[in-house]
Amino acid sequence: MNEPKRFSWAKFPESIGWRDHAVGAALFVAYVIWLLITARSLGFPRDESFYFHAGQSYARWFDQLVAHPKAAMERGAIDGAWGYNHEHPSLMKSLFGISWLVLHQKWKIIADASTAFRLPGMATGGLSLWVTYLFGARVYSRRAGLMAAVLLALMPHIFFHAHLACFDMPIAAMWILSVYVYYRSVQEKTLGWALAAGIVYGLTLETKHNAWILPAVFVPHTLVVYGRAFFGDKGEKREKLRLPMELISIAIVGPFVFYALWPWLWSDTANRIREYVEFHVHHEYYNIEYLGKNYFGPPSPPSYAPVMILATVPSITLLLFGLGAGERLAALWKRLREKLLGTSDEPDLLLLLAFAAPLAVFFLPKTPIFGGTKHWMPAYPLLAIFAGRGFDLVADALGRAVSALPGALAKRQRELTWALGALCIAAPLAITVHSHPFGLSAYVPLVGGTAGGADLGLNRQFWGFTTQSVAPYLQANAPRGASVFIHDTTGDAWARMLDEGRMRRDLRATWSPGDAMFSLVQHELHMNEVDHQIWVVYGSTAPAYVLTHDGVPIVSVYRRK
Repeated sequence: MNEPKRFSWAKFPESIGWRDHAVGAALFVAYVIWLLITARSLGFPRDESFYFHAGQSYARWFDQLVAHPKAAMERGAIDGAWGYNHEHPSLMKSLFGISWLVLHQKWKIIADASTAFRLPGMATGGLSLWVTYLFGARVYSRRAGLMAAVLLALMPHIFFHAHLACFDMPIAAMWILSVYVYYRSVQEKTLGWALAAGIVYGLTLETKHNAWILPAVFVPHTLVVYGRAFFGDKGEKREKLRLPMELISIAIVGPFVFYALWPWLWSDTANRIREYVEFHVHHEYYNIEYLGKNYFGPPSPPSYAPVMILATVPSITLLLFGLGAGERLAALWKRLREKLLGTSDEPDLLLLLAFAAPLAVFFLPKTPIFGGTKHWMPAYPLLAIFAGRGFDLVADALGRAVSALPGALAKRQRELTWALGALCIAAPLAITVHSHPFGLSAYVPLVGGTAGGADLGLNRQFWGFTTQSVAPYLQANAPRGASVFIHDTTGDAWARMLDEGRMRRDLRATWSPGDAMFSLVQHELHMNEVDHQIWVVYGSTAPAYVLTHDGVPIVSVYRRK
C-alpha cells in the first residue's frame, strides 16, 4: 500500500494531483464519446419513456422559473410540473430535461431529442470512470486505478445502462463519488471536505433510493477509525479525539440537499416523504427469469446476485478482483489480529463495506430481483478497484520473474506490463463491443455466452427496448400504414422512434394482436403466452422473421396472412 504512485511510463509526482484529474477527464471524455457514437442503435426501454416525459415537464418549470419566478413558485405550478413520476427523486430527471431544453430545443446542438435526454446519464458513466481511477490511484497505485477504470468501462451491463436516461448508472457513479469524498474528508479532517461529503451524499439521495444504504458503509467505518480515540489509552485519546464532522455533515447537510433540490417535497412534506418511502419499501414485483423459473414475488433466490455477477462480468475481471480483494481482506484480518485496526484511515475496510453493502440486500428473501444486475451496479466500481489491485499483484509478480532472467529480456519489464494489461482488457473489450445493442442478453463465455445464458434459463431482456432492432425488417416488408402490435414497448417509446426516424413514420402502433397486421414478441419466459395468443389469432405458429443474437431469439415478428 506504499508503492510509488506513478506510471512507469510518465513522470508523475508522488502525491495525487491535477495530472491525475487530467487522466480521469480523458477517461470521461473517451467513454462519453463512445456512448454517443453507439447511442442511436439502442432502442428505448419502457422506463426511459417515462423519464423523457418527466424531464420535459421539469424543464418547462425551470424555463418558467427564469421567465416568471413568482408564478413558478406557486404550489399549483410546482405540483403540476413535478407531480409526474414523483416516485423517484428529481436530480437526474431535471438534468435530462435541462439537457433536452438547452442542447436540443434551444441551441439545436444535438439533433435527436433522445440523445439530449441521455447525455447526462452518459456523463455519469464517464464520471464513474474518473472517480474509480482517482480512488484506485490514491489507495493502491495509479496503475491499479487505470486498470480499474478500464475494466469498469468494459462490463457489458455497465456499457448498456450507461447509454440510458435512467438512474442506474447515475447511482453507481454517485455511490463511488460519495464514498470517495467521504474518504477524503476522513483523510483531510477539514470542514470543507466534511461539507463536501454532506453535499455529495445529498446529491446521491437525490439520485436514487440506493443511497439509503450508504450509512451502513459510513457508520461502521467511522466507528473503526474513531474507535481508538474513544477506547484507547488516555494519551492516545487526547491526541486523536475529535468529532466525526463528515458523518455529522452527511446526517444534516445530506437530507437538506435532498429536500432543497426536489420541489415536489416543498408542500405537504411529511406525507410526501412517507409516500416516497412506502413506494420503495413495498415496491411491486415484476417478472424475471432465473435458471429457467419465472419469479414474480418473494422469496427471491439468495444465489441470484452471485450467479448473475459470475455470468455477466468478464471472467478476467472477476479473477483479478478475487486476487485483489483476497489480498486486501487478508491484510485487514492481519491488522485486526495485531490490534492495529483504527490506527489509519482504513481504506481497505471502507472499500470492502462499499462493495458489500449494495449486494447484501439481495440476500434477503423479500428483495425484488426484477431489475437484474442494474440494482446492484453501485458495487461494480468497487469490484473494479479491487480488480485493479489484483492486476498490480500480477504485474509485480511478472516484474520480479522477468528481472531474474538473464540478458535483455530483464530490461523489458515496462513493455511486458503493457502487454499484460492489453491481454487483461482484450476479452472484456471484445465481449462488450459484441454485446451492443443487446447488452441485457449478453453473458460471458464462462457460461457459454448469449446462447449459454439462454440455455441456463437466464433472463434475455426486459423493458421492450429491442423493438427498434426489427426496424429494418418492417422497413422492407410492411405495407404503407401497416399496424404493428408493439408488445412490451410503451406508446411513448414508439412515438419517440417515429419522431426520430428510427422506425418508419407511417407505421401505426396497436395494443392487441387482433388489431395488427404485424405482431412483435420480445422473448422473456413470462411472455410465452403472447406467442400462443398470436398463433390463435393469426392461424399460424410460424413467425415471419426472428431477430437473433448469437443464434438466440430476441424478437419474433408475426405477419397476418
